[in-house]
Amino acid sequence: MKPTRTLQDLGQSLWLDNVTRSLLNSGTLQRYIDEYSVTGLTSNPTIFDHAIKSSSDYDADIARKAHSAKSREDLFFELAQADLAQAARLFQPIFERTDRVDGWVSLEVSPLLAHDTAMTVAAARELHRRGGVPNLLIKIPGTKEGLPAIEAAIFEGIPINVTLLFSREQYLAAADAYLRGVERRIEAGLNPAVASVASVFVSRWDVAVSDKVPSQLTNRLGIAVAQRTYQAYRELLASPRFQRAANAGARAQRLLWASTGTKDPKAPDTLYVDALAAPFTVNTMPEGTLKAVADHGKIGAQPPIDAGDSETVLTRYAKAGVDVDALALRLQDEGAASFVKSWNELMSCIELKSTTIRKAS
Repeated sequence: MKPTRTLQDLGQSLWLDNVTRSLLNSGTLQRYIDEYSVTGLTSNPTIFDHAIKSSSDYDADIARKAHSAKSREDLFFELAQADLAQAARLFQPIFERTDRVDGWVSLEVSPLLAHDTAMTVAAARELHRRGGVPNLLIKIPGTKEGLPAIEAAIFEGIPINVTLLFSREQYLAAADAYLRGVERRIEAGLNPAVASVASVFVSRWDVAVSDKVPSQLTNRLGIAVAQRTYQAYRELLASPRFQRAANAGARAQRLLWASTGTKDPKAPDTLYVDALAAPFTVNTMPEGTLKAVADHGKIGAQPPIDAGDSETVLTRYAKAGVDVDALALRLQDEGAASFVKSWNELMSCIELKSTTIRKAS
């Protein structure tokens, strides 16, 4: 049995952190579904920037739509939503079989809106309306300004993938925003079963401290933070607050492990996947990590509900000079800035291709 199937049998969903036209049109994504137990897909501006920049797969659509598109951003969302609608149809049987728990694809609002609550809500509403498929999650960053947007979007019934979470505290803030939206729906007499996942980034922790801690602490911070967050997740699922909402028909906001590709070439390429095989969670991973897990993943024991030795490990990092709370805020800010950079490069790429195509026609 492939380790990817083992993860599925343990109760973890495997989502692919990638989407390209060639991945869809070549049948590769369908093969990953059939052979690697992939049950969903995520995307972000960096993924689309690479996909459009490094291939001619989108040129025909750009040529056809460039004249009618209102803006570069509008043209991008047309391209992205075409890809994600095709992917969503592949996952539709999983979506139906799991009664909307699994089988989702994700599209992010413009990262330029990460610190603008009102515009984020408006963008999420519009992308949800234009999506055209029931299994589309709209990604909103869990920044301070993003939290009220998450609550508002959930209240409107928009399925949300909360992205750019790095710590237990950031996860709990996102979960609180989700539950507030659900509770408002219950109070208003609306169906509270609105899907959501909360995406906690893992490997970036270890990249951030790689040259700042002793060798004994190398590549241990991301897993320790994840274990601490998993404990908070399980406690929330067992809380009276969530159980009251669930009794009224609410769904759990599932915890999702993001950024699980190993960045350190000296570390196992399945490090974070092997360590975070937790039931009722999602692990979204790049293609290289997915193939590595399928080939030689070593799925370990499930993360302990009580967070295991994570607090001891985090204390050792604190003694080594790592302020985890401050670093979590920095990582979130840097993540938002990185997506803005990719977004701007993506818009420039689309503008350049549009101009080139217009001149050639």
